[in-house]
Amino acid sequence: MNADTDSFHKAVLPPIAATIASLREQVQKARQAGRTIGFVPTMGALHDGHASLIEAAKSARTFCVVSIYVNPTQFAPNEDLAAYPRTMDADRAKCGRAGAELIFAPADSEMYPLGEQTRVKPGILADRMCGLFRPGHFEGVCTVVAKLLNIVQPDIAFFGQKDAQQALIIQKMVDDLRIPVLIQVCPIVREADGLAMSSRNAYLSPEERRQALCLNHALTLGRDRLLAGEKDMQSITSSMRDEICRVVHFHGGTVSIDYVEINDAVTLVPRDAPFGRMLLAGAVRIGKTRLIDNMIVDV
Repeated sequence: MNADTDSFHKAVLPPIAATIASLREQVQKARQAGRTIGFVPTMGALHDGHASLIEAAKSARTFCVVSIYVNPTQFAPNEDLAAYPRTMDADRAKCGRAGAELIFAPADSEMYPLGEQTRVKPGILADRMCGLFRPGHFEGVCTVVAKLLNIVQPDIAFFGQKDAQQALIIQKMVDDLRIPVLIQVCPIVREADGLAMSSRNAYLSPEERRQALCLNHALTLGRDRLLAGEKDMQSITSSMRDEICRVVHFHGGTVSIDYVEINDAVTLVPRDAPFGRMLLAGAVRIGKTRLIDNMIVDV
């Protein structure tokens, strides 16, 4: 690699702000230059799904800020906080390639200083689906997202559809608390075989990686049956659960199903008949890894 090429690669790495003060200083400079502020909150271990959010922010011609922060308050005591992948060098490079202009990577003491005690409690949207299996999770998510939105003060924040319940809860929080930001939800990015991209996919062994396709297969089956005009919702969800078990067992594994549901795409209330816009969603545990996926179906 020659000196010119090396300089280029160094130049595209976005700067890292570790404190709120330094982050706000750089965002303020962008605002004074007439830039719209875009924000992509992440927990690091970035993949192409995250890159698509950054690219959406760039397509909107924003000054794109990416936060990389593994938020401790959204992990239960028995979950994978300590093991969660932390890959800052690779994440910074991926941010640069996708077009991010600033990374916010605070320490826990910056986000949760000694003596802090305030939490943001979500409403009934958090009492369904993942909320039943991860108590306290969405309170931690709402608290950290509210903090980050207040710190960055973006015009637009970009979230992924893969975390559909989370996106709905954040949209509701922003509306209820009158936070002046537009929430833009971007499509799921999938591997070539249909697996939804997730940082937790890195936990899967080769055998578990093949088993993980069960969710995509089940959701596709449910979508196809709905679009074919079937109306027995219990039969459709039962067939989806059967498909999850079939795929996992075919690849020599075992699976624990947290839920497989067909709900209203806005309220998350279970549908007893197919109509309108519906969210097909599921969560499974393969080995030690919990995976989620969803599809939107319009009938």
